[in-house]
Amino acid sequence: MFGEIKTSLFLVVSPLPSFLPTLAIPSCAYPRYVGRPLRSLTNIMIFTETWLNSNVPDSAIDLAERYTLRADRTKESGKTRGGGLCIYVNKAWCTDTTTIESHCSDNIEYLMLKCRPFYLPREFTSTIVTAAYIPPDANAAFAMKELHNAISKQQTLTPEAAFIVAVDFNHSNLKSVLPKFRQHVSCPTRGDKTLDHVYTNIADAYKAVPLPHLGQSDHLSLFLLPKYSPLIRRVKPTVRTVKVWPEGADSALQQRFGSTVWRDFATQATIDSHTDIDIYASSVLKRMNSEINSVTTLKRITIFPNQKPWMNREVRLLLKARDIAFSSGDARAYSSSRANLKRGIKAARHCYKLRIEEHFKSNSDTRRMWQGIQAITDYKPANISPPSSDATLPDALNHFYGRFDRENREVAIKAVLPADHQPLTLSPIDVCAALSRTNARKAAGPDGIPGRVLRACAVQLTEVWTDIFNLSLAQAVVPFCLKTSSIVPVPKHSTAASLNDFRPVALTPIISKCFERLVLAHLKTCLPPTLDPFQFAYRQNRSTEDAISTALHSALSHLDNSNTYVRMLFIDFSSAFNTIIPSKLITKLTELGINTSLCTWIQDFLTNRPQSVRLDEHTSSTLTLNTGVPQGCVLSPLLYSLFTYDCTTIHGSNTIVKFADDTTVIGLISNNDETAYREEVQHLTAWCANNNLALNTKKTKELIVDFRKSRGGTHTPIRINGTEVERVTSYRFLGVHISEDLSWTLNSSKLIKKAHQRLFFLRKLKKAHLSPQILVNFYRSIIESILTNCVTVWYGNCSVSDRKALQRVVKTAQRIIGSSLPSIEAVQHKRCLRKARGICKDCSHPNHRLFTLLPSGRRYRSLRTRTSRFRGSFFPAAVTLLNSTPPPPRGHSLH
Repeated sequence: MFGEIKTSLFLVVSPLPSFLPTLAIPSCAYPRYVGRPLRSLTNIMIFTETWLNSNVPDSAIDLAERYTLRADRTKESGKTRGGGLCIYVNKAWCTDTTTIESHCSDNIEYLMLKCRPFYLPREFTSTIVTAAYIPPDANAAFAMKELHNAISKQQTLTPEAAFIVAVDFNHSNLKSVLPKFRQHVSCPTRGDKTLDHVYTNIADAYKAVPLPHLGQSDHLSLFLLPKYSPLIRRVKPTVRTVKVWPEGADSALQQRFGSTVWRDFATQATIDSHTDIDIYASSVLKRMNSEINSVTTLKRITIFPNQKPWMNREVRLLLKARDIAFSSGDARAYSSSRANLKRGIKAARHCYKLRIEEHFKSNSDTRRMWQGIQAITDYKPANISPPSSDATLPDALNHFYGRFDRENREVAIKAVLPADHQPLTLSPIDVCAALSRTNARKAAGPDGIPGRVLRACAVQLTEVWTDIFNLSLAQAVVPFCLKTSSIVPVPKHSTAASLNDFRPVALTPIISKCFERLVLAHLKTCLPPTLDPFQFAYRQNRSTEDAISTALHSALSHLDNSNTYVRMLFIDFSSAFNTIIPSKLITKLTELGINTSLCTWIQDFLTNRPQSVRLDEHTSSTLTLNTGVPQGCVLSPLLYSLFTYDCTTIHGSNTIVKFADDTTVIGLISNNDETAYREEVQHLTAWCANNNLALNTKKTKELIVDFRKSRGGTHTPIRINGTEVERVTSYRFLGVHISEDLSWTLNSSKLIKKAHQRLFFLRKLKKAHLSPQILVNFYRSIIESILTNCVTVWYGNCSVSDRKALQRVVKTAQRIIGSSLPSIEAVQHKRCLRKARGICKDCSHPNHRLFTLLPSGRRYRSLRTRTSRFRGSFFPAAVTLLNSTPPPPRGHSLH
């Protein structure tokens, strides 16, 4: 019996100085048969089917210089032969090893160890090794559930541990329950099948090399070489220069600005009874910068990538004292210094915990809450910014962003104001309120004035900036220094490689943003609420949910009829904001009845704009642009919406749904007649050409929803400017994945994957012993918001399996927090009611007509539906929910 080997061997090998262990998982009855050269290389060997029992003592299978840990198969498993697990740990690698859990059932056997090796990078607290065996006739779903519960429990207790799971899976897959774990075995292990897997929670942790069979095993052995490099070796320390604000700096600035005679600056800028607005504004900004520099200092700090957030000066001194004691060879001094360090770390963590809890006491300050989460979890976002070593890159980006200005041959011409023009006048109260509401943490613009100064000194600065703002509106001229922008390239995705992969976000002076907010508030009062009802962005009581539900309702209500199908064209524009021609925009604003003086001010705001690209320490030369609305300005979203308000349908069978520059054409086809839809696409193409908006045909996609059994051949593709539009089976529309069969499995799987990523942060907060209330707040804002993104749109038509998968994430969060959480279904019902009631109260909402009261005035008229697909969508389900809720008190209308 001792020489019999039934199945496989896993061997994960690492050099002894590494923190990643060696794993050997064979099914052999006598582990001593493993060769000595192989044993000397391994840190941990794991045998997955040992065939050992209580009659075989440990002394018969012990290996020199190794700990032996075993879990024999029990009678409860229902198996009479085989099975059993055995793990060997090399004492030269780790002496702190404990068995934390073992389990044996008819579906799975596993043995879990916790190791604290001699060497361990700061980013990990321990190494947890799991060996498991799943029989060929086991229930894979039950086996994965048991293994998931065991690993999830340890992730909750030790979220910073390195997890290694080596299993003879046979017909299972760990990624089905733990999608964030990486599988490192790619070679076949039995015939042409890879039945033996090694998973870790570390990217690129191992390289697997196959070895010959061990004894009579019918599985190959595996030799896994560690590839992981500690964080301190992969990422260099960063040096930052920060501005230090000493105590009392704000009060000192208030005193200095309060004693400044601001009228003198206006007098100095007056030439021939005409105040030069550029000289006036720039001299005020110069004085403000001078006063700020006089009360602040600059400091350079070094940040190491693996530095713990709770590390302070006292702990660093204790670390230095421990190292000195170790070098001295004094055992008593070394023991004492280690004890002092342990107490110091405990005290530092406690102080850090108290400081972090302050971030969560105010639920309204979500920024501070997220900062607290980032700090306590040591979250470091991936750096995907363009390389700053190339000094020519900023100029290349600046010229690339200004390419549309070169294509526009129109020259900016100063408009002449009529003699009877009535400019907008801002009151000091409004200006003071705008300054006091400034976000103090926003990055300063090219003028260098931080938001902290404007917020703290709002009262002292109100007089001068009210004068500058009103003078600017009266002259219809924006000061040159207030429309100067510094472009910050923001990557569109994680694999940015070309210039087009970076979005040009304009960093403008914060005082200019305050000015824009005041103009924006006035501009909104001049517009009718029913203007462009299918533009769902930047409007009150509108969201992506409204846009998606409107598009789907249009499609589903049409598909409820016979011999119908829907074509959805998702339009993509090339730099839509940057291609707007100001003269065309001003023409449209005039048609909407906007004051001539304000239109002239907006035209001056968009023309002769100085722009440069800033990339770390490199800055490009300055270009002057006369085309586009800068991305990042307060006025830009509304100006773009007004520019596209006349992009409407010409046929009643089509719908154009807009959310900012995301435009979707929905063609409702009956009896295979696509004439109206194709004319609509041609009209939209012509409108874009007339308005200087460039269609990106390569990124424009079409989705066809057709449930007819006899379709009568394939669908003829759409062509735009001679290029065929690609047809796709699914499309990510405003964050929701829509499939051609209108199923939501793909969307649910994407949401579940994103939610699993955030469970790590929840476990870290639990380990920090934060209160359950804080954990619930974190779950509701970070995890539940992901799982329920646009939940009113898709949950009603979700399959049962998708609903169960979503609810499993909620149950995992419940186990971590230790308190009950609302189900996804309950959240969906609540949001449906809230959204429906909001639409009922908003007469300007495009879907307000779908909620019609019956003559009794107590209930709403149900929407007529034929299919369960349409019945489960938002609007029919919302009407049903409204009618099932208790009626309001007598004498009150449902509206």
